[in-house]
Amino acid sequence: MAQYTTPMLASPLPALRCALLVWVLGGAASVAFADNLADAQRLLKQGQAAAALEMIEEHLASNPADARGRFSKGLILVEMGRPADAMTVFSKLIEDYPELPEPYNNLAVLYAQQKQYDKARTALEMAIRIQPTYATAYENLGDIHARLAGQAYEKALQIDPAKKAAQRKLSRVREVGSGGLGDAGASTARLAAAPDSPAAGVADRASVAAVTADEKEVAKMIEGWARAWSRKDAKAYFAHYATDFRPPRGMTRKTWEEGRLRPMRKPGRLLVEVDDIRVSFADGKATVRFRQTFTSPALTSTVAKTLVLVRSGGRWLIQEERVG
Repeated sequence: MAQYTTPMLASPLPALRCALLVWVLGGAASVAFADNLADAQRLLKQGQAAAALEMIEEHLASNPADARGRFSKGLILVEMGRPADAMTVFSKLIEDYPELPEPYNNLAVLYAQQKQYDKARTALEMAIRIQPTYATAYENLGDIHARLAGQAYEKALQIDPAKKAAQRKLSRVREVGSGGLGDAGASTARLAAAPDSPAAGVADRASVAAVTADEKEVAKMIEGWARAWSRKDAKAYFAHYATDFRPPRGMTRKTWEEGRLRPMRKPGRLLVEVDDIRVSFADGKATVRFRQTFTSPALTSTVAKTLVLVRSGGRWLIQEERVG
């Protein structure tokens, strides 16, 4: 399928994407939680999954209702090759917080890994019902439908190997990738771990569900910005920037724009992906932190990025942009 909330399982068809959770930054309590989760994430990146799990377990021992910690525990278990335990975590999250779409998405990824495509489809449809604008779940659902179609064509050919139309259709489905969904196990490269600097843990259902309209709008704006960049639509891309945008390193806006236009003018595919999106609000501005992966024929890079947005003309626009 396609990404794990901010914010990816390897498979012969396009990888199912696991969910990334968007959280609002809070006060002193959130700082302690952020430290715990950041430490666990660092251990995980260093290959110390068992130590990361132990740290999360210690946190959950005193904060058993903390949905963010439980979500991270599920991701760590997948990383450790314990999908059954991860499924238990995500299933229990769904029971306790049915208003969150991300656990449904991640459970679907694990169902697909086990070739339980009907269950995966049901979970994704539930995620979409909760959040109708959940693009990742739609993409994953498309991959599941492709695999189910492939199974149906394979069955048709088992019954009647001479059916040329079914052979052609099966070939087209397989051209989407190089095989069937779920054939490979969980891959570190395809799992989006919990954010390095996560926000506050949430102790009750109401606070977990409190993703405001502004937060959703900001996240949608960032995704649109990345899509415009990917399709080399300079007009749409630059329209995401405020008139008083301050380019980094003292550059003039003209010099900065020329730097962004150069890769857009070159031949070849350009892809900009964002995940681990985190949003905070202060003084009428939104600060957005996320991980950006930029891929072109000449360069592939992944960086942490921060954007400061201002409200102008009913839209959120970028006023500052920096790496880190």
